Amino acid sequence: MPLYRRVPKLKHFPLVNQKEYTIINVKGLAALATGTEVTLESLLEAGVLTTNDGPLKVLGDGEISVALTVKAAAFTQSAKEKIEQAGGTWELIA
Repeated sequence: MPLYRRVPKLKHFPLVNQKEYTIINVKGLAALATGTEVTLESLLEAGVLTTNDGPLKVLGDGEISVALTVKAAAFTQSAKEKIEQAGGTWELIA
């Protein structure tokens, strides 16, 4: 059977091996104290996040003015820029 007949034609076909992340926006990190090391575990302990849906991903919505050390599995480009502009650092973890 040809390939074009084997490939599904339906909309909303489920993604295979889709990654699930626990997401937080930069504006959610703005309330933390300066110099804090931010990880998924520290956000759960502080009550900023309520559930652990997988590795942490930081999105770039909002503004941040405190210098933080953020350790997460994924960052958007705008989140990286905003963290660096505030004087903080970001680090990818596996």
